[in-house]
Amino acid sequence: MPARWIACLSFLLACATAQAGQPVATVRVAFDRDGITATRIHGVADKATGRKVTADDPVRIASISKLVTTLGVMRLVEAGKLDLDADVSGLLGWPLRNPAFPDRPITLRLLLSHRSSLTDGAGYWQTPLGGRLRDIVEDPRAWDATRAPGTYFRYTNLNFPLVAQVMERATGERFDRLMERLVLRPLGIDGCFNWDRCDAATAARAVVLYDTDGKPVKDDNHGRKPDCPVTPASDGSCDLSRWRAGENGALFSPQGGLRISADGLVRIGRLLLGNGTLDGKRFLRSASIQAMITPQWQYRRGNGQTYEEDTGDVDPGFFCRYGLAVQMLATPQQGCRDDPFGDGVARVGHSGSAYGLQAGLWVDRKRGTGVVWFATGMPDQREGGKSAFSAVEEALAH
Repeated sequence: MPARWIACLSFLLACATAQAGQPVATVRVAFDRDGITATRIHGVADKATGRKVTADDPVRIASISKLVTTLGVMRLVEAGKLDLDADVSGLLGWPLRNPAFPDRPITLRLLLSHRSSLTDGAGYWQTPLGGRLRDIVEDPRAWDATRAPGTYFRYTNLNFPLVAQVMERATGERFDRLMERLVLRPLGIDGCFNWDRCDAATAARAVVLYDTDGKPVKDDNHGRKPDCPVTPASDGSCDLSRWRAGENGALFSPQGGLRISADGLVRIGRLLLGNGTLDGKRFLRSASIQAMITPQWQYRRGNGQTYEEDTGDVDPGFFCRYGLAVQMLATPQQGCRDDPFGDGVARVGHSGSAYGLQAGLWVDRKRGTGVVWFATGMPDQREGGKSAFSAVEEALAH
């Protein structure tokens, strides 16, 4: 890393400044199988009040939500309610097919590993309360017409609203409540998808997300829960009793809308280190964890995209191996730049980037250690690093 970046970041972390182009807040928590080993926090959760950030403050953790969502999927698989390799059309109640490849079924395994041939070209988060996710996937722009399901990796957020919709149809439960029952409550995590299931005290500690100019862009809720936790109905109303199972899996943002603290994410990391156990209690079978962390795709020229189109961050080499909503780091392959730690050590977890937040949850299962970090007030592109990660994230990695 250039010396000027190290000096700049050191000054930032020491003084907790919030100037344009520098993080408003950074949180880093290291852990092992037994618990937290070190915490480093700097900056403010809310500039308007000057409230300092803590490792217990809930933050919209972006795409790390996908990994947590998949823990819920695997619990339903173990319960016999879902099958990773079955055509999801049966549960959706309508055929999910790439129009260019109508004979190729799409499964949960393909959705979770971003090999479904879906794209974000038709959108994914805009579906309002009372709307239908099916309308998006019927738009031809939602599909890659040149590559069949199972043949190509394209990181696509739309996969996960469909996963949530399948979960709702299998259980009859609203996605955010289902995740509370299956994952958050059993793991002792005070979190929620899109705020409705968080209590007022938790919502009051929300980390406000800022852009690089210091403008609040998400969760500037002034110490309370938002008036509407979802995208309102087309008439502007927000009556959650309008929810219907399997109608709109995007409603509670399974792809990025989890509000969780860094300390809460540590419990997810320790679960991965513990092969499905946490604090001596079995949460998932070790085989389920192994299924998640086994690469379903590894980059070679022509078999996938190594960046996320939706964020505009098209720096190649960021994604090079991917399991079931689990990203693998330090891929020894030409064209891969997926090692923010710079040590060549294989790690599993997931990254997150949205609304000025950059985040990571990474575990070294061999050594039994891990780290969680997030920074707010960051640019959409990951800038300044030796890897495809940002220089700020590379500093937090150490």
